[in-house]
Amino acid sequence: MSTRHQRSTQDLLATFGASPTSPPSSPQPQQRARQERRERLNQPRAPRCGRAERGAGWAPVEAPLAVYQASTADIGGLFPLLASEPMPAVGARMGYDPLSGGAFHFHPIELVLRNWCTNPNLIVFGEPGTGKSSTVAAFLLRMMVFGVRTLISGDVKGEYSPLVRALGYEPIELGRSRQTRINALDLGPLSSHWESWTVTRQREELDGLLGRWVTLLSALAEAQGHRCTVTDEAVLSQVLRQLVGATDGTTRLRPTTIVDVHAELADPAPTLVREMRFGSRGQFLDHFRSITDALGNLIVGPLAGLFDGPTTVAVDWNAPIQSMDLSRIRESRGDQAIAVALTCLGSWAAAATDLRPAGEIRIVVRDEVWRPLRLGPRAVAAIDAELRLSRAEQKIPILVAHKPSDFLASGAAGSQEVAITKDLLALCSTRVLLGQSTRIASELADELALTDAEEDVTLGWANERKGRALWKIENHRGIKVQTVLSPTERRVFDTNAQLRSGTPGRG
Repeated sequence: MSTRHQRSTQDLLATFGASPTSPPSSPQPQQRARQERRERLNQPRAPRCGRAERGAGWAPVEAPLAVYQASTADIGGLFPLLASEPMPAVGARMGYDPLSGGAFHFHPIELVLRNWCTNPNLIVFGEPGTGKSSTVAAFLLRMMVFGVRTLISGDVKGEYSPLVRALGYEPIELGRSRQTRINALDLGPLSSHWESWTVTRQREELDGLLGRWVTLLSALAEAQGHRCTVTDEAVLSQVLRQLVGATDGTTRLRPTTIVDVHAELADPAPTLVREMRFGSRGQFLDHFRSITDALGNLIVGPLAGLFDGPTTVAVDWNAPIQSMDLSRIRESRGDQAIAVALTCLGSWAAAATDLRPAGEIRIVVRDEVWRPLRLGPRAVAAIDAELRLSRAEQKIPILVAHKPSDFLASGAAGSQEVAITKDLLALCSTRVLLGQSTRIASELADELALTDAEEDVTLGWANERKGRALWKIENHRGIKVQTVLSPTERRVFDTNAQLRSGTPGRG
């Protein structure tokens, strides 16, 4: 029986590279002692690791270093702990994995196609100042190389506007001193395609659009304290059909607004009262007084001058990025106006992007998603539907929040809306966890089933430098990623620019 030949390290080095040079023969002990005494006479002795001054550092080996080559089968025996997660190198190159030193790429659609995860949805958690916005902005910018377009569905703090302007476009700014209006019930691309469709296709597309509008109106009414019933939804659907002309056989759809819906409910046509089986006009008005007043309060309040008329901007949907800047609303109208605006923009953006060309992937960013979630279960259901349909609609939804409890403040403990909101976390296959405080890190570990080591990453390592995060992709182990920005990106993504410009002594 022949024995298997075992190669030593010296054999491996001789086979795959130049053999290291043999060290010079050492002198005899007496000769070495005399030589050491001569060398040390009247000469300062350097510290063991070299002098602590420029140009006097200590090096363990002489340069140049010898380079050896070997196969992975052999080199694994010399460096057995060198390993990395077999992430596919496709998509945006975000940075590097400090454990292996390898580059980290991310493309959620490719991960779904390669069975790494079940959906392309992302959720980003991180405390202010940890690099949430710059990480998201870097991902958006680098995905543009692959033809992926982006819609920022409500930029609350104006953090993405510098990126939009750097690419040669202007964000859509809503709010104080602006005459810009967005019609939340805009027909969008539906009106331009309507005449070219068959009757069956027209009915299908219109049903989908009207369903989204009913959900929006119900969510807005709930923001004013009115819970819509099945009858309310049926009447809203019928009112919308009459306003767009779907009930009178018109060949072109008519534009409508929330103001038109309110006017129809406040002064219903006799045909509407009869078709909805109310005994009299007075009975109809009594039943819908609450929802009518709710929409009326919004029209003269948070929606005034923003979503109470036809759209006044022409959106270039072929641009690589579009952003709805709400920073002026935040400064002048408060949190409720922001939440209502985000809800309206979410519905409008979905309708406007539904009919994009086949195969076109679009990223939709929902910043500070906790705001619309607090409007009620209808707003929660709208975001839930967007996440569930992302694969079919070829979208990459990105939700940005501070902590998991942001998703639990939509209702009373144990309520239906809280249960649905918690499901939003499960509907996001990829969770990007930047630095957190001790309490929030523990909360993340509980909600997302993190291991002790993964929790320590968000609590310690991720807080040591901006842009560090644990990327948790479904059931795979979390990957430590340091996002790397170029000098240009650091300048464009600088969210502290306003603080510096307002600091005394700065220009």
